[in-house]
Amino acid sequence: MKNTAAYAAIALLVAPLGAAEKSAAPAPGEIVTSAPSADWVKIAPSDLLLMELAPDAKGHPRRVVIQLMPPPFSQGWIDNIRKLAAAQWWDGTSVNRVQDNYVVQWGDASEKKVLPGGLAVVPESAYFTKAVTRYPPRDPKYGDSRALDGPYGISAFWRGWPVGRDLLKHNWPVHCYGMVGVGRNLSPDTGSGAELYVVIGHAPRHLDRNIALVGRVIEGIDHLSSLPRGTGGLGFYETAEERVPIRSIRLASEMEVDPLPRYEYLSTQSKSFAAYADARANRRDPFFIRPAGGADICNIPVPVRRAKP
Repeated sequence: MKNTAAYAAIALLVAPLGAAEKSAAPAPGEIVTSAPSADWVKIAPSDLLLMELAPDAKGHPRRVVIQLMPPPFSQGWIDNIRKLAAAQWWDGTSVNRVQDNYVVQWGDASEKKVLPGGLAVVPESAYFTKAVTRYPPRDPKYGDSRALDGPYGISAFWRGWPVGRDLLKHNWPVHCYGMVGVGRNLSPDTGSGAELYVVIGHAPRHLDRNIALVGRVIEGIDHLSSLPRGTGGLGFYETAEERVPIRSIRLASEMEVDPLPRYEYLSTQSKSFAAYADARANRRDPFFIRPAGGADICNIPVPVRRAKP
């Protein structure tokens, strides 16, 4: 009885404190909103692709903004993409495939449009690269070497991007929602970059190291994810009328847009990101009853926002 009374007394003392802590715990979005400007990293306009789709049925413009991946990942394909954009190759092509809970794919539906010269043939070995994160992680909880164990090996954040790692110390970008990849035929073909897709469903991590990832959609993914699903095999549209025309795809740095859209991401080395990632893995804000104790790397999307002029 004495022990029971003691535990009851402790519970009375602890419960109000725990409730206060829970109500005071910020949500992930609140942490991002309050992050100081020093924790944000500007994205160069030369690393942004602006995709202009034909207006929707109500005449509203549809722009999709893609951030290209930094070195050392996928640079052969990204160099090709820069050349394709400079050649205005995507003008007049279309969105040809929308598969529910999987991908939206675009390119030349006829497969007859001549590619510009000078495109590289990228080997399969470029699907991954030498280590870019420390092993074991520099910090067991946070930072660019934040490690997350899962069924596909160890995952981490690097320069604002989610990457995987194996015991041989190879790294590769991972297929999270919004990531953009290169369509290809059967191996050893690796695709040129002319045919691209974006993930619009649950992260298809089985594609990691099997297809090149080259970037991510940072604005306007709703213009793609909300498109009607294709009725053909693998979600391909069966008629030309179903396809969504692409007016243009250009590097932002090569466009005369006033004002030029500018973006920045929350540094994955910052204390703000550390707190944000922890809050995503362990929700303590009032709605949640108990923390999960962890999160898949794709459930910790790196925050991106429009930069102030």
